[in-house]
Amino acid sequence: MVRFIEAPVNLEFPLGHHLHCLVAQLPVRLGRSGRTYIVEDREAQWRMVRSVLEVVARTRRLQKLHIVLFPESCVPAARFEDMLAAVSKFLNPNTITAFGMEHVQLDAYREVLERHRADNAEAIALVQQDLDSGAPPQIPVNWCCIAVKDAAGKLRVFLEAKTHPFRGEEFLDKFSDLYRGRHFYFFRSHPSCFNFMALICLDYIYRDLYASNVRQIIDYANKLFFTERQALDALFVIQCNPKPEHRAYWEVLTGFYGEYLEQTPGVREAVTVLGNSSEDSAIEGDSPDASFGVSSVIVGRHHRLARVEDPEFSTDDFDGAPLCRLRFGRGTRLYYFNLPANHELDPRSTRIPLKVHLIMQHSTDGGWREEVKIPWPSEPLMHGGSR
Repeated sequence: MVRFIEAPVNLEFPLGHHLHCLVAQLPVRLGRSGRTYIVEDREAQWRMVRSVLEVVARTRRLQKLHIVLFPESCVPAARFEDMLAAVSKFLNPNTITAFGMEHVQLDAYREVLERHRADNAEAIALVQQDLDSGAPPQIPVNWCCIAVKDAAGKLRVFLEAKTHPFRGEEFLDKFSDLYRGRHFYFFRSHPSCFNFMALICLDYIYRDLYASNVRQIIDYANKLFFTERQALDALFVIQCNPKPEHRAYWEVLTGFYGEYLEQTPGVREAVTVLGNSSEDSAIEGDSPDASFGVSSVIVGRHHRLARVEDPEFSTDDFDGAPLCRLRFGRGTRLYYFNLPANHELDPRSTRIPLKVHLIMQHSTDGGWREEVKIPWPSEPLMHGGSR
């Protein structure tokens, strides 16, 4: 069973106002190296990742930014400390950044945790327990970082390893397997009451006969609701996923936002943001027709979104699920939008709570330009969950 580690963070968001999120839908190209995957052109990849932080720093319209999401496996492992330095340099206080890291071996992951022991002491103990129990030090780890630049400008660094089984488990060789992470961080912001989590890709949909990550998240948030009248406000999922429309996502989203016989008050008002890699991504060994892209934002059925059908973004209810979904396109883009506030704060049926503020396109000179036009809605409103 995955352990939840509560992480108090000092964030001061504007009271009563919505937060702003940037999804960096970047290409991720991974090649095989022995028993693991590595970024193919590490220097080019690092330049693109860094360019996102640089454009945030110099673009006036992005100065209200609170959350930045990069794709799974997009930052070269050797650039981890450089990434933290760039986050600290270019982003404002009260900013959350989640980014996926290139695979490393378990002993190397343990060393990175140790360098940031102040924020990861419990996680280190869980990894050490696995090593002491015979986990191979060479087993690959798919991991991510949640870097929180708090109200005082201090950078907090939290690390998670992917808990979902890897396709290498289909082979007899144990070293082709992937290490299974043992913890999730549950972040509780003070003085702003904003509770959030960040997961890696399929950690969101993992289910077996005895346990489910999503089921545990719902139960944990429900307990928080019934004991403290708080809830999970946002769930961020970083992906490098060639199957964004997998049926398992429909099942999990339907359960997350309330099945017919079960209420989920701890997550009912949560905003789920799935940040994927762009259509220019490639993973060695996958089909050349693999379909990347389509980052999305999901809110509960109490919210209403304008009906839009455009190559840049569209809205739907995911084939009748009890939700409203904003789906982006497949290109290499920066999507800047606001997270909806709690429905009870503004229940007017005429108000659209989620707005796309800016879409930026990658340019040939390595920078970003604002040339993507945001479409008008074709119909005024849609209600999540209606057919």
